[in-house]
Amino acid sequence: MKGAGQAFMGKITLLVSREEMLHQAHNILQEKQYEIHEMRVIDTDSAVTEARRAISGGASIIIARGLQASLIKQYTDIPVVEIVLTAQEMALLVTRARQIIKKPRPAIAVVGFRNMFCDMSYFDELYEINLRTYYVRQGTELTTAVEQAVREGADLIIGGDQAVARATEAGVPSLFLSMTEDSLRQAFVMAERMDYAVSVEKKTAAQIETLLDYSYNGVIRLDGAGIITAVNPLMEDMTGKSQQELKGTEIRDAAPQIGEEELKRVLEKGEEYSLFLEWGRGTVFAVMAPVLYEDRVDGAIITCHKMKKKPAVSRNEGSAGKGLPPLVRFEDILQQSKAMQDCIYLARLYALSDRPVVLMGEPGTERRMLAEAIHNGSCRGNASFLDVPCDGLTGEAQRVMIFGERGAVLQSNGGSLLIQDAQELTPDNQYRLYQLIRFRVCHGADIASLRRVNVRVMVTLEEAPARLMAAGRLRQDLGYLLSGLELVVPPLRERAEDLRQKLESTVRECCERYSRYHVLTTGAKKRLLEYPWKGNLFQIESFCDRLILTAKKRSIDEIAVEKLLDELYPETSEDTAACERVFHTEQAGEHLPFGGNIEAKRIADTLRKYGGNREKAAKELGISKATLWRHRKKYGIE
Repeated sequence: MKGAGQAFMGKITLLVSREEMLHQAHNILQEKQYEIHEMRVIDTDSAVTEARRAISGGASIIIARGLQASLIKQYTDIPVVEIVLTAQEMALLVTRARQIIKKPRPAIAVVGFRNMFCDMSYFDELYEINLRTYYVRQGTELTTAVEQAVREGADLIIGGDQAVARATEAGVPSLFLSMTEDSLRQAFVMAERMDYAVSVEKKTAAQIETLLDYSYNGVIRLDGAGIITAVNPLMEDMTGKSQQELKGTEIRDAAPQIGEEELKRVLEKGEEYSLFLEWGRGTVFAVMAPVLYEDRVDGAIITCHKMKKKPAVSRNEGSAGKGLPPLVRFEDILQQSKAMQDCIYLARLYALSDRPVVLMGEPGTERRMLAEAIHNGSCRGNASFLDVPCDGLTGEAQRVMIFGERGAVLQSNGGSLLIQDAQELTPDNQYRLYQLIRFRVCHGADIASLRRVNVRVMVTLEEAPARLMAAGRLRQDLGYLLSGLELVVPPLRERAEDLRQKLESTVRECCERYSRYHVLTTGAKKRLLEYPWKGNLFQIESFCDRLILTAKKRSIDEIAVEKLLDELYPETSEDTAACERVFHTEQAGEHLPFGGNIEAKRIADTLRKYGGNREKAAKELGISKATLWRHRKKYGIE
């Protein structure tokens, strides 16, 4: 980390167990991107002593690995960054192990501290091995872990110095956990970020007190049990009570209108919650936000203010001035539904490969997000990710944008490239894409001039490669290359849990963005969940933006929702569906009342069945009473 963070840098010390690790660190430092102030090779027996010596010399962060890191963390208070082997490094070790143990599906044991290793969930499938992990919590358990691996028939043991020594004594082949420069480089990045964060935290602590005192909003701080720990002067004025009176009080005693379930959502589930409160001298709008520390809730901040709010802060603020937001990770994608969980399971597997990935799905689905997540979860995660469109471009524009001298291929060299709507590539550009994937070469206007490149290709297609080949829209050589790692992103209407979460979060974000305080009625929520949303995420975001901006009442009901749906998407309204049903019925030769409208007949029959009881009729029809009323007026049903 350079730039703004550089002024805050403390002293970072690297302690390793082998000389070759030190050489790797020296090679990385030649890049002049990192500030490591001290590097030494140490024995594990003296790890704590060497760490204390570094601390007395002014070290603020120590980088170490395995048992040495565990001992330093256990017997000192200094922050420790552990060196974690990457998936690529573990893959190299597993490959070497298979070369040593020449048998089908060898049993390979990995012994060490859990934090030393990457995710190896799918190594069995990818490398045709029987991988067994023996994770320990402290160094004294290493010998026992190796003995257990030997008893359970391990063909080869991978581990640190102590594990390798014990395996040798037992007569079992072993490999030392050697690494490439990648894991060291990642540890350097993490150490600089951690050191920067510690420095900033010291300033933040002082700034928080000033913020509380001079904020234009009332602010209450809660601990994890919901006890008030501090309030600012404006909050004292709002409640008519002093900080001394409020401090140590349970928030629900001070504000009974805050329900127990709402408080649990904030303090246990880490969710935001907002509500109106009659407090002290008037009505305030309160926002309860959890304080998250290392993925757990460590209290909450309640901000109380009147209708005028300060401008919303961008979620991407604080991204170190980068032009693009951070790459999407798998956990950032909506995945409450089983359909999306299955999709992401496949995507995680594909991230372990370097073959091209085909992403298919409706407009507005998470195709691009998944492509970014696959890139970020792969060994190319530290390199660049670019995406380019094909639709609407001439063949020459496609060539220049993708394969030109300053095209996306060369710019993403070493990383990943997503080509959107690849079926729209012209035949000669499809051939260039085939050459790129098959032979890792890129050529521009002159097909004779080739450049070697190392790019992982992903594409979005409107249909499966086999269908596009059959329709003559995709070259066969390219189509067969792309066939394999295919990923179909299910639409939101097939993911009820994700659709509900997306609607709720989008409405909430729109309210925050425009300083509005609206709630959806049960009928409105039901109608939104029933709508097909063919534009998926994009359509929901646009619709909710309009809905909140134009809402005239705090409570938004199904009539308002239905009216806006009809206005924005008339071709997908209920009337269109009804007309289609009428057409098919008339084709069958049925004679219907109400001008031949089957929808009107169904409503009239249901009302007659329940003697005009609108509530029972609406329930059977699966619509709200308000929608039933509108249909009665529309079709002239008495």
